[in-house]
Amino acid sequence: MRDATPTRIVGTPALRKEGFGKVTGGARYIDDIVLLGMWHGATVRSSIARGAIKDIRFGAGINWDEFVIVTAKDIPGANCIPLIVDNDQPVLADARVNHPEEPVVLLAHPDKARLHEAVEAVEIDYDPLPAVFTIEESERQQTIVWGEDNVIKRFLVEKGDVDSAWQHAAHIVSGEYRTGAQEQLYIENNGVIAEWSDADGLIIRGSMQCPYYVHKALLRVFDLPAEKVRVIQAETGGAFGGKEDYPSLIAAHAGLLALKAGRPVKIIYDREEDLAATTKRHPSRTRYRTAVDKDGHLLAMDIQVDLDGGAYATVSPTVLSRATIHSAGPYLCENIRVRSHAWATNVPPHGAFRGFGSPQTIFGIERHMDQIAKAVGISPEEVRRRNFLAQGNATATGQLIRDPIDLRGMMDRALKVSDYHAKRARFARENATSSAIKHGMGIASFMHGAGFTGSGERYLNSLVGLEADASGHLTVLVSSTEFGQGTNTMLSQVVAEALGLSCEDVSIAQPDTNRVPNSGPTVASRTTMIVGRLVHDAALALAGILREKNLLSEEFSADEFRAACAAYTAQFGALRSEARYQPPKDIFWDDAKYQGDAYPAFAWAVYVAEVAVDTRTYAAEVVNFYTVQEVGRVMNPVLAAGQIEGGVAQGVGYALYEKVVWKDGRMSNNQMTNYIIPTAADVPNIEVYFEEMPCEHGPYGAKGLGELPHDGPAPAILNAIQDAAGISFTSIPLLPEDIFLRMAEAPEPECLEIVGSAKGPQ
Repeated sequence: MRDATPTRIVGTPALRKEGFGKVTGGARYIDDIVLLGMWHGATVRSSIARGAIKDIRFGAGINWDEFVIVTAKDIPGANCIPLIVDNDQPVLADARVNHPEEPVVLLAHPDKARLHEAVEAVEIDYDPLPAVFTIEESERQQTIVWGEDNVIKRFLVEKGDVDSAWQHAAHIVSGEYRTGAQEQLYIENNGVIAEWSDADGLIIRGSMQCPYYVHKALLRVFDLPAEKVRVIQAETGGAFGGKEDYPSLIAAHAGLLALKAGRPVKIIYDREEDLAATTKRHPSRTRYRTAVDKDGHLLAMDIQVDLDGGAYATVSPTVLSRATIHSAGPYLCENIRVRSHAWATNVPPHGAFRGFGSPQTIFGIERHMDQIAKAVGISPEEVRRRNFLAQGNATATGQLIRDPIDLRGMMDRALKVSDYHAKRARFARENATSSAIKHGMGIASFMHGAGFTGSGERYLNSLVGLEADASGHLTVLVSSTEFGQGTNTMLSQVVAEALGLSCEDVSIAQPDTNRVPNSGPTVASRTTMIVGRLVHDAALALAGILREKNLLSEEFSADEFRAACAAYTAQFGALRSEARYQPPKDIFWDDAKYQGDAYPAFAWAVYVAEVAVDTRTYAAEVVNFYTVQEVGRVMNPVLAAGQIEGGVAQGVGYALYEKVVWKDGRMSNNQMTNYIIPTAADVPNIEVYFEEMPCEHGPYGAKGLGELPHDGPAPAILNAIQDAAGISFTSIPLLPEDIFLRMAEAPEPECLEIVGSAKGPQ
């Protein structure tokens, strides 16, 4: 049943909880924190992509007695960072290195300036080994760098009978689509402070998304019981997935130095180190072979998804899962096969980044839908309209769409607000006579699942807490972290709404594993829908505790609630409630077959891009961008619009600007002078529109929102560029030199096969 409860605070632009501290400079980020007797730490990294470590030498001219030095032999527990794959990424390379910039030696010194000189003086001798740097090199398996076949993870999704569908096709359309790596480029670089004492154990403060991920890793690295490891999230200046798993590694490094030094140690990366050494979005290659009838209806989809996972698994299985499930797009097709692989290469491990897998395969399917439209001879919007999923249809994994959706209505709205048809007709006339600037319009339709995939939320078994003091002020206890997306504000709105209070009556406890329960990681668009719902339930439970003691009636005012809290604490002491995740009874997932209900709910969107292509400079510019999305109840319209605008800006960078240049497995353009991102001048006018269809799984009908807006901009932009230039581009980032080279080539790229009347697969 849909939650259509009237609200007072949910749906209003409540002020950001952390905004005042950030605006006034009161917020203290990790590099603002100084502890008594604190030293600074630094990392000595590998200079080659793959090889055996022969020797480590500490050069002359340095008084090494002044430094704390840590190598793999100093690790008291296991030399690995556990996450998804056990015995995966080492804390410090021991016998061999598997990627450039892999940590080998740690140094600490009270004078930060001396550290750089010392790092340069450490010499590591290697016996180089053959390395692989691309998906193609890895899948050839001439050099094995992971397991038996270089495959970190594979999935197979099957629906219907793909092989028998080709004979009924009027058209078979094939295409290959590629996306590059992308740096999260959070404002604040990675950083932690570690303290060690025999009495308390290890304390970590840091810039992070997932305190309990860090906690889990440190238990194993230091061979400590849970009560001897404490992890505290400091104010965090952006993350976008880049601070999901990596903080576990840097926390282990700082902790090892603190343990050996007997004093606090701070490690703060500069921008160059952060860019070169930490995770990025997975590069991808997706191949589509689709059978359609004469009217453009999808009959079969045979999809191959390949991701470059880098040297270690880290979060690649999760990213590949999301890429696999979203690869068929928001379309109805009765016969689907998806074969996917994450391939090991000798580059730094790739990790989570907003959308994590979905932007890669949504780029593929949405570019491919335009090619299908061309093959059939209908418009890009019409081919989508004819194939949209609707309530009662099943997705690629066989998930029945139970909630109402109206993708056709969203498409109509997006076309209307963008003036799509009139502009496209006008641009076609003008492009025919203009030799300089060509204009075009492009569409992308897509969806994004909220929460962990399949049985993930059952496995997390998230717990939240809520405390009230004698004045009636409430403190939310969750491990969900605020790093600019509005978590603290949204959760405050939920509690205030549930108990008839104001947002000022609610605070969010700083995430600290000694204080807050494990409510799961701040990833996967799960905070609002999953954690928000638990916080809502905890608020109702707290009111229920007061009613059980006959201190509160069914209907109550804010003043009556405060009086009840005062009476309870005076008589019984601490007032606290909890809520634990309870799996919905009608959601079923088969991990072995990878079929069933992948997510409790999907968010849906239709985006329209308007571009201009300068045929003199070969530069493409996004002029206007229009977004229509259905995310359930909009909790805070200002924060929600900001999420959309930010996601579109990152999507513009993904499509047109942000190219990671690799040289022998290392990012060679690891500076903001040569890793180019869109500036304010490059971000187009963005118009944001919401449709609201409340969802039963989220608080007051809300769904997840944060990942969705990065999924659709890139294909919409390249579809618009194809409309403007008359050329199909199949890879991103699309730089001016790429446009120049393609304009000098044949009209269609070699990877695109369009067969007019095919009787079977070829």
